[in-house]
Amino acid sequence: MLRLTVSREAWPLAAPFAISRGSRTTAEVVVAEINDGRIRGRGESVPYARYKETVEGVVAAIEAMREVVVAGLDRDGLAQAMPPGAARNALDLALWDFAAKAEGKSVARMAELGALRPLTTAYTLGLDTPERMGAAAAEQRERPLLKLKLTGDGDLERVRAVRENAPAARIIVDANEGWTVEHFAALSPALAELGVALIEQPLPADADAVLAELPHPVPVCADEACHTRADLDGLAGKYEWVNIKLDKTGGLTEALALAAAAERKGFRVMVGCMIGTSLAMAPAFLVGQSAQLVDLDGPLLLARDRQPGLRYDGSTIYPPMPALWG
Repeated sequence: MLRLTVSREAWPLAAPFAISRGSRTTAEVVVAEINDGRIRGRGESVPYARYKETVEGVVAAIEAMREVVVAGLDRDGLAQAMPPGAARNALDLALWDFAAKAEGKSVARMAELGALRPLTTAYTLGLDTPERMGAAAAEQRERPLLKLKLTGDGDLERVRAVRENAPAARIIVDANEGWTVEHFAALSPALAELGVALIEQPLPADADAVLAELPHPVPVCADEACHTRADLDGLAGKYEWVNIKLDKTGGLTEALALAAAAERKGFRVMVGCMIGTSLAMAPAFLVGQSAQLVDLDGPLLLARDRQPGLRYDGSTIYPPMPALWG
């Protein structure tokens, strides 16, 4: 007989991490587990206040699905029963993991992804003063890809400090909706001169129409503005890239479909993450197989990771072992 259990966990960060919306010292995650006494499938999600999610609310939403999950709910049924978000993500991932172990094959094989290859991830520098971000960049100067959290005023000085201290790194910046139109118009050309490769979600998702009217000296990526395939048509002309996160799509099922649809519509794809453990990164790693940019550094920002976890060698991530997920 199937059993569904839900747990909440707190994972301390290695250092305080700030973005334009605030700072944190702990990653709060929710884990759903489906178990028949012999096989267990797990999925981890990260509730996000930006989307009006709380840990308590996500736990309650998963527990409300207990009866239908025990009765044999599948991933297609789950997509009909729950909206996209962290709660559905945890259940979708647990269903994938359980099915893979029950069938004795990997999720990659089930999803017809072929052999998994190692990926290169971005490493994120949290929002801070230019001096501190420059010092952080110096410590990470050997990494090939750095992602900078920005906020608006003072951002050019922040990026300059990072560029001076990590001259060889490819740089992407993420304002988390923290810029104004004036910031975008003033900063974009200057960031292009500094060799910035991508600007992620510069304006609020509900006030981004102006992006279609402004020049893009640096390509622009939709994050908060892109959750599922239903959003893609509204992004045309405003963004060149989309950032796919499983906590937004509501699981790997929709994430894979979104990646394929985005490619068909001419978008380039970045796969990203909230700050979580390797259990959350492992399924996103599969989406990363077809992405042009990968940002799955969550475990690198933690004081400790789940064991067993993903293997990181510098900025290189290796495929997950079955004992972790999939």
